[in-house]
Amino acid sequence: MSPTTTPLPLVDEELAAVKFNSDGLVPAIVQEIQTGQVLMLAWMNEDALRKTLSTGRSWFWSRSRQEYWCKGETSGDRQYVRQAYYDCDGDAVLLVVEQEGRGACHTGNRSCFYRPFGGVDAAPPG
Repeated sequence: MSPTTTPLPLVDEELAAVKFNSDGLVPAIVQEIQTGQVLMLAWMNEDALRKTLSTGRSWFWSRSRQEYWCKGETSGDRQYVRQAYYDCDGDAVLLVVEQEGRGACHTGNRSCFYRPFGGVDAAPPG
């Protein structure tokens, strides 16, 4: 059975606390709710953040294509947002998601963080 979308509350005061960089973007870390594994990092502008919270799906801004993208619309590897946080400085966002499909990485890996430094061949923590 496919997960369902669950919109999160849009609170203007909380959205105003997010500090977007000079390009109008904030980094968004995506973490899997079941395992705690960090799946990916992408960029959001204010509209992408609002769309993410209001739809319950992860939306990002593509810096290379200069367009919005909803994770999984092409690949089928969708993310259903269960929780969202902004950090103490307001300059990063954390999305806790239910990941559908193979995973988050366009390479086919579950996580984008599958390449360790130092030649260590071990799975990342979480």
